[in-house]
Amino acid sequence: MKPNRIILIRHGESEGNVNKHKYETSPDYTLELTAAGIAQAQNAGVQLQKIVGNESLFFYVSPMWRTRSTFENVSKVFNKNNISYREDPRIREQEWGHLRNAEVNKDIRNERDAYGTFYFRIPDGESAADVYDRVSDFLGTLQRDFEKDDFPQNTVIVTHGMSIRLFLMRWFHWTVEEFEALANPENCEIIVLEKTEEGKYKLASNITRYDTPWHEYQRPIQL
Repeated sequence: MKPNRIILIRHGESEGNVNKHKYETSPDYTLELTAAGIAQAQNAGVQLQKIVGNESLFFYVSPMWRTRSTFENVSKVFNKNNISYREDPRIREQEWGHLRNAEVNKDIRNERDAYGTFYFRIPDGESAADVYDRVSDFLGTLQRDFEKDDFPQNTVIVTHGMSIRLFLMRWFHWTVEEFEALANPENCEIIVLEKTEEGKYKLASNITRYDTPWHEYQRPIQL
């Protein structure tokens, strides 16, 4: 049964969001929420309940600790008998390699911005194109789950900013240039896709786009 909504939530503010030097001593997956991030996640739970009411939910959660904590705090407002969840590593954060100095990460970001976010592969890590491939594989699981007669009324995906952008790109078949024009959602921002009468999904949330083209290199197909 196709859910009424597919809902994407970015994790709350993490230790790495406020202190880039955490990446020098702590693996990315172990970074936790700050106190502000916990409050954001709890508020996101309240907002999510307003959207879904008493309908059932199935959560797919990135296994990184900040997304786990976000899910734990979002779910506090719900009846535990009304929710199910599964961790899925395919919706984890883009891999940034091993422990790195904050200045090195800054240089990588600058180089990536100059080259193009989608194609640039981080040394010892991934490109956005690599994440796109695993998100595409995740969508296959999603579609098979939707075929189950008893699938819950709402799907909620608790993941990361880049993964959300790439999920939307893959779902709506956006071009690379359209992906590059998008900004990552804010911490605990909620993006909603609603099922139409035709059984398809429309984007029901506003998403932030950059005011100017992302890069000088743009070449749309011309027929």
